[in-house]
Amino acid sequence: QVQLVESGGGLVQAGGSLSLSCAASGRSLSDVAMAWFRQAPGKEREIVAAISWSGDSTYYADSVKGRFTISRDNAKNTVFLQMNSLKPEDTAVYYCAAQRPRRVQFLTGPYEYWGQGTQVTVSS
Repeated sequence: QVQLVESGGGLVQAGGSLSLSCAASGRSLSDVAMAWFRQAPGKEREIVAAISWSGDSTYYADSVKGRFTISRDNAKNTVFLQMNSLKPEDTAVYYCAAQRPRRVQFLTGPYEYWGQGTQVTVSS
């Protein structure tokens, strides 16, 4: 059973930075795409960023391009999200997600494994 545990959320002022981490256990995820999603109150969950198993390919939502960076360390079974120039509209619960192994993996999904989420709050 794959388990994903996020950490690093918190409260930050607009313009500040936060770094999220997602540690996986249960199996190595070095062969699957991983992603960060977020869900703000009253809104649907949306993909923020995704990264291929090798780290060679990434995807970013338009709203975070140039401000967020996704990366991974397969040796540590961990994926990261560096968030800079944060805005109040970035406030949400951020979730880590991973795909099941499959021959063709699209960065936009589907994703089958999910963490419990970590709260990010950006004050104005």
